[in-house]
Amino acid sequence: MTEPNGHDSVNRARGGPRAAVREPGLDEGNRKQASRAFARSRPRRERGDSLALGAAGARFLFGSSHHRSLIAAEWWHIALPMGLGVAIPALADHAFADWLSPLVALFAALLTLSAQLVGKMDHAMHGKAERATMVAVMIVAPMFGYGWGIAHWAQGGALPWLQAMAVLVSVALIATTIQSGRLAGLLCGQVAMWSAVTWVVSPMGGILATIIGAAIGSIAFARQHEIDLAEHERLQDAAREQTRAQEILADYEETGQGWFWETDRRGNILYVSAPVADLLGRTPDDLEGRPLSDLFQLDEQIAGQSGNRGERTLTFHLSARSSFSDLVVRAATRDEERWWAITGRPIYDTFDNFQGFRGSGADLTERRRTQEHVSRLAHFDSLTGLSNRFFMSQSLEKILVAPQVQQRACAVFLIDLDRFKQVNDTLGHPAGDQLLKKVAQRLERGVGSAGRVGRLGGDEFEIILPGRIERTMLAQIAAHVIESLSQPYNLDGGRVMIGASVGIAIAPDDGVTSEALVRNADLALYAAKDAGRGRFHFYAADLHSDAEERRQLEEDLRDALALGQLELYYQPVVQTTTEKITGFEALLRWNHPDQGFVSPAKFIPIAEDAGLIAQIGEWALRQACMDLAKWPENVRVAVNVSPLQFANPALPGIVTSALAAAQADPDRLELEITESVFINDDDGTDAMFRALKRIGVRLALDDFGTGYSSLGYLKKAPFDKIKIDQSFVRGATQPGSRNGAIIASIVSLAEALNMETTAEGVETLDELDLVRLLGCSHVQGYIYERPLSAQAALDRLGSGLVAIARGPRAARALRQSILRRVVLEHGGHSYEANVRNISQTGALVEGVRNVPGGTVFRIHLADGHVVTATARWSEEDRMGIEFSVPLELDETGRIAIITARRNRRVAPATPGGATVEVPNRRAG
Repeated sequence: MTEPNGHDSVNRARGGPRAAVREPGLDEGNRKQASRAFARSRPRRERGDSLALGAAGARFLFGSSHHRSLIAAEWWHIALPMGLGVAIPALADHAFADWLSPLVALFAALLTLSAQLVGKMDHAMHGKAERATMVAVMIVAPMFGYGWGIAHWAQGGALPWLQAMAVLVSVALIATTIQSGRLAGLLCGQVAMWSAVTWVVSPMGGILATIIGAAIGSIAFARQHEIDLAEHERLQDAAREQTRAQEILADYEETGQGWFWETDRRGNILYVSAPVADLLGRTPDDLEGRPLSDLFQLDEQIAGQSGNRGERTLTFHLSARSSFSDLVVRAATRDEERWWAITGRPIYDTFDNFQGFRGSGADLTERRRTQEHVSRLAHFDSLTGLSNRFFMSQSLEKILVAPQVQQRACAVFLIDLDRFKQVNDTLGHPAGDQLLKKVAQRLERGVGSAGRVGRLGGDEFEIILPGRIERTMLAQIAAHVIESLSQPYNLDGGRVMIGASVGIAIAPDDGVTSEALVRNADLALYAAKDAGRGRFHFYAADLHSDAEERRQLEEDLRDALALGQLELYYQPVVQTTTEKITGFEALLRWNHPDQGFVSPAKFIPIAEDAGLIAQIGEWALRQACMDLAKWPENVRVAVNVSPLQFANPALPGIVTSALAAAQADPDRLELEITESVFINDDDGTDAMFRALKRIGVRLALDDFGTGYSSLGYLKKAPFDKIKIDQSFVRGATQPGSRNGAIIASIVSLAEALNMETTAEGVETLDELDLVRLLGCSHVQGYIYERPLSAQAALDRLGSGLVAIARGPRAARALRQSILRRVVLEHGGHSYEANVRNISQTGALVEGVRNVPGGTVFRIHLADGHVVTATARWSEEDRMGIEFSVPLELDETGRIAIITARRNRRVAPATPGGATVEVPNRRAG
């Protein structure tokens, strides 16, 4: 039986821990009526109304005060048995000799009829004395009078004592039944009646009985008072809890954080929260009686939290009458896409009859959008929108581990763009980014649905073609890719020509693992490039012709490590707010005895393949800590940690040993880790992060945004700094560039995660101003200092920590060094001069002195080529001019009028002038 404290109701409202909710005493019609009433009243319910409802319930149960009534509402029914107790013996025995005694008994019986007013009188009496008076008038006096009358009737001999006792006992039992649950009133009535009997038999005994009865009545009255108080407090707490639960649920609905629903046994809606109806453009009354499935687009349901479509669907649960939790469904909205997670439980009555479902829902739309955005950033290249290296590796791995052998066949194309670096160097990185986007579009159009296209980084692309394809067909596809990518590109009004080289490896012939397949495709790519570029090449076993060179370089690298030929250079890291050096990044350098300085991009991969990277990394770490010990206490050093080093369980011990040997504070050492450490993202990665943080070193995420899109990793990896890759800094100041927005987003993300930011590769003053404006906390680049040897870095710190930015105001356009005689016209006068370092937008002119800034000239650059230019600065006989209209470039990226003059071999531009041209190279 449900207790009156409301716990069962609250439990049902909350869903409860049970698999099915049982509702006693409610058939479907009652449930429908109750649900409709609740639905209509719930939105209008206020806290004051809820409290008033609780108070009304308390008054209904307890009367006007917190005491239960001492007199039963049915007490007046005792008048009939009492009257019969007088009438029957009188008629049966003709006991009319003593008329006073039966009259007293009848009067006592009539007095009990006043109990019909007990409700009104009880509401009007609040104090203990008033309640005691009520008991005395309505119970004590009638029962005493009745007992005295019957006993006196028997004592006079008119009524046999046996009949008298039978009447008294019967009335006492009936009174006990009526007054059950009211201890004080019951005892007072019984004591009063039997005390009256005792008075008749023995006055002294009556006195004693009255005294004892009064004591017992007082005790019973006090005890009843305590019981009433305790019961009142319990029920009041229960009512308050129920009211609170209703208010919380109502607030939960109104705030839109969640909603509730209920159906009948046929799955039709009995109740649904108003916000859901509003979202669907309906009202709760419109939805009432409709199938629950009308709220959702079940054809787009995502079964289960994990998205596994093998999980049971909503339709299944409703038909099977089984509980479900966090089932993801799409709302049946027209204007926008919204997703809900719904939970439901079947409802049964006390006879185990199924009554329907009751449940709740929550909005998942924003969470799903965020998850999709993070997932896209984690699996797709932010520049081109193609799959990134991580996702391509996953896709290839899935093919190679397919359940059936015939499904494991595929072909891998590795594509490297020819002359892409020249585009970057001549037109700038924004143009290079634009070119990469166009390349991605052409590759996607060419491959279509036949395979997957991805960007591995830089100008490297990959194509995966599943299934077994004949080599002749693969050759045709590769030739088509090269031809497509070699067509001219229009970039900012200019035409650019590049090429492509393709390496091809086939599974399972050339490898059965993703690593082997990609490595062999890479070897084929190198063979294609070595053969003259613009070609494709299949992998073959004899493609290791360069193995000897690599082997020799590997041996030399081992000797360099043993003989101490490796050294560290340090590039300052400057705080943007104070322009003071806060640390250095350690950069590895190898001065080969025969080849001179070897690029780290060349020997680091060899070191990784040869297993030397751990030794080199440990040496670099120890050397950096030793150099760090010589620097001021507030200067840090940052050391790069390769993925292979990071995967070494001994790394925390190596770091601890290096710090201890140098007696350096762990907080001064910063380990720079690339996103590639997360490619296997397992428990070992998290354990390594925790171990390094326990040491106390700082962690920085290097080359952010260029690898595996690490937004998903930032939420759990304990980084102290994010290093913004220089590819985002390059061209960030150019009109229309989105790099500034990307930098601002990274800075905002870092600030939200309490991380610092370092912008790498800052080379111009406008780039410095931009990254400072966007909130980057630190800057690293040529604008402040080039990498310094250990001694030079120590000397630099000896001169102070203040760093001074030195460099060009903006990135200069590509210039050609020439020596050409030209004629300048201004104000009707002509001046002969020489032009040097000409570019699309300006040139350096020698031979005219003291030219005021802003002077406009007409310049005869070549026959038929006259341009207008403005002097921007002048020093002695040199001045810088800016063309009013940029000059055109030819297909090679050089100034068109210069190459045209060379090709035509025309006469000098001015009479008697000689033309001397220097081979094309970048100026300055």
